Parts: sequence; structure tokens; C-alpha cells
Amino acid sequence: MANSKKSMHGAWSSRFTFILAATGSAVGLGNIWKFPYIVGENGGGAFVVVYLLCVVAIGIPIMMAETMLGRRGGQCPINTIKSLAKEAGAHENWKYLGWMGTIAGFLILSYYSVIAGWSLSYVLKAFTGSFSGESAAQINTLFVELKASQGEQIFWHTVFIGATMSVVAKGVEGGIEKAVRFLMPGLFVLLFLLVAYAMTTGYYTEGLKFLFQPDFSELTASSVLTAMGHAFFTLSLGMGAIMVYGSYLPKDISIAKTVFWIAGADTAVALLAGMAIFPIVFSNGLEASAGEGLIFQILPIAFGNMTGGWLFGVLFFVLLVFAALSSAISLIEPAVAWYIEKFKVARTQACITMGGVVWLMGLGTVFSFNSWADVTFFGLTFFGFLDFLTANLMLPLGGFLIAIFAGRVMHSHHAKEELDLKTDQHFEVWMFLVKYIAPAAVFLVFLGVLGVFG
Repeated sequence: MANSKKSMHGAWSSRFTFILAATGSAVGLGNIWKFPYIVGENGGGAFVVVYLLCVVAIGIPIMMAETMLGRRGGQCPINTIKSLAKEAGAHENWKYLGWMGTIAGFLILSYYSVIAGWSLSYVLKAFTGSFSGESAAQINTLFVELKASQGEQIFWHTVFIGATMSVVAKGVEGGIEKAVRFLMPGLFVLLFLLVAYAMTTGYYTEGLKFLFQPDFSELTASSVLTAMGHAFFTLSLGMGAIMVYGSYLPKDISIAKTVFWIAGADTAVALLAGMAIFPIVFSNGLEASAGEGLIFQILPIAFGNMTGGWLFGVLFFVLLVFAALSSAISLIEPAVAWYIEKFKVARTQACITMGGVVWLMGLGTVFSFNSWADVTFFGLTFFGFLDFLTANLMLPLGGFLIAIFAGRVMHSHHAKEELDLKTDQHFEVWMFLVKYIAPAAVFLVFLGVLGVFG
């Protein structure tokens, strides 16, 4: 029976460390880099309202399901789904759900590491005063030159992968726990410092109005789908990370309470990032809807021309690195756990092997910004193709199948036993959300990214 096996990889020492680790997995570049610019592109407060509703109705139920599956299986996602499918008397092909999540996380890290490398590079640029007094054109040139330089990108990509694998190699208690105990409090301290600075810009109220004052006339069907999709992706669902972290969760810890804390902390980081960024953007007469370039092309202009900009520029990009590292650790952990279980090797050897493969794949992303810029897959660069394949196809499909497996394939009394909710009514609400609402919503996201809605 698969019931709550103790993982061979170790266990979290407390509920608090699991919350830190899972929040670290969820909090990443998506919260600090992506969330502010998609809020800017989709009208502000109304988008935030829809996003928060989606976190509650879609993100939390699926996160509970994925954590519950991980704890019951007690293994890497591939072996967890395989053993739980056998327990439920389901077809063995369900094991491919575990494979898909693990591979998705692996592929995401290969390009995520390159983007995180840009953040490392910008820490140094901010520290050496590269933004000070520079014009928009000069700041843009810095970014263009970074993407054109294979050597610089490969260097920072290597540093980031090295840092990630050195943490993962030390195991659950000795590596991941110790890292997140430092990274997550550090991330919140940095965010609060940046919010405190934003309060001094004279545009803090304007930033809050933009973020929290809904104007539903600004919403479009596309905006709703974007909010739905981001609520799902920001919680690291469908990529095996939460499942493998759940496998290290002791039986006596409440999954529901823990997941609510994680979703709350993840949402708080995204909102705090908006509260820090928008007043700085507005105070410099810049555009909130600047898209992907908001962080690397727009904010450096502000940092270069404001009082204390040197310090706050350094703090901001250190914050980005912290967020990226906490997520990267969870992206590679499912593959490392599988490699250890499959080949019965030491964790260090598994990390060297998996890290080496991820590093090699990352070179494709580096080259896609320069020498491979004209090489396309279905009309997309190597980086664009990997991003579309994982974020827009594999993760929604993974989340959809997790909801189906937890709500329809797994025996309900097993799910009830693992979740251990206070009342039958609470369990029935969760079951309804995971059985009907979440799959339908994720299916809509899936159709949206495939262009069915135009």
C-alpha cells in the first residue's frame, strides 16, 4: 500500500520549513518579473481581483491535490504516480503524468537559469553604477549587449546552475532547508525595503490605486485567461516540484492549512512586488505596460536616475536572484530524486549528472538570443519553443491531469485520509473544486493558449 511512505530522501523538520520551501518553489521570477508587467498590460486592479479568485478556486485545490499525492506516494513524482495508480487499480500509463511534470521542470530550469543569470549580471551592473545617469537608449544597449554576448550569458548561467546544484546536493535537511531558511526571510526583507522606498516617491498612492482599484471595463476575455493561467503557474503546479516536496512532508502536518499559508505567502510576494515597482515606474514617467522589458530595461532607468538608486538597484536584483534560486532548487529536485531512486547512486552524483544535462540544454537558450536567432521551431526560437511547450502546454495539461487523478481516479477515502480535513463538508468542497471547477478552468486556459478563443 502506498499510504504515506517515508521518503528515502529525508523529511522536512517542521511544517514551517515545508512552508518556506514550497513558498520558495512558488515564488520566483514569475512573481517579481512577470506579475507586475502582466498586471500593467491587463488594466491593473480588475486583473488582480480575477487573479486572486483563481488562486482560491483553482490554485489552492490543485496544490492540495499535488501535495497529497506526493505525501501518499513518498517517492519521486514518476514513482509516486505509478504506485498510486496501482493502488487505485488504474492503468499503468498514469505514470506518464509523473514523467511529464518531471521533464517540464527540467526543461524550465534549462532556460530559467539563463534568465536568472541575467539577474546575477544586473546585480553586478547595479553595484558598479552602470545605470547611473544613463538614458533609456543606453540602458537598452546594456540589455541588448548582454543578450548578444554568449560568453557573459554562459558565465552567469554556469554560476547559477552551480549554486543550485550545490544546495540540492546537500539533501533535504542539509541543503534545501538551510537555503530556504535564509532565502525566504531575506526575500521578504528586501521586498519590504523596496516598498518602504516606494512610499517616498510621491507616487505610492497612484501605484496602490493602479494595483488595487478595479476597473472591470479594462478586462477582456484574454485578460481573464491570463489571470487564470498565471494563478496556476505561479504556484509551481504541474511540474513535479510540489509533489516531490509533499513526499517529504510528515503525516502529522495538515496539508490544507499548509497550502493556504503557501498560497497566501506567494500572493503576498506578487502584490508586494507590484507595490514596490509601480510607484517607482510612475515617479519616473515610465510605462507600467512595458511588457517583459519592465525589469531589465525600464526599472534600471529609474534606478539610475533616483536618489539612492545605486543601493535600491542592487537590492532589487539580489531579490530577483533569491527568488530565482528558491524556485530553481525545486525545479531540479524531482529529476534528482528520480535519478537516485532509479540508479541507486549518491545524491552528489545525481546532482552532477542532472545539473550537467540542464547546463548543456541551457546553452540552446543562450544561443537563441544571438547565433541561433534565426533557427526556429514552429516559428519560435529555441528559447521561445521551450517556454511555450512547458508553460503553455505541459503545465496546464499536468495540472488538469493531477486534478482528474486526485478527484476521479484515486479512491476518495484515501484522499480523505491524507487531507484529514476538519469536516466532511470541507472535504466535499475540495472534491467539488478539484473534480469539476479546477479541471474546467485549466481546460479553458489550455484552449486559450492554443488560440481557440482567437
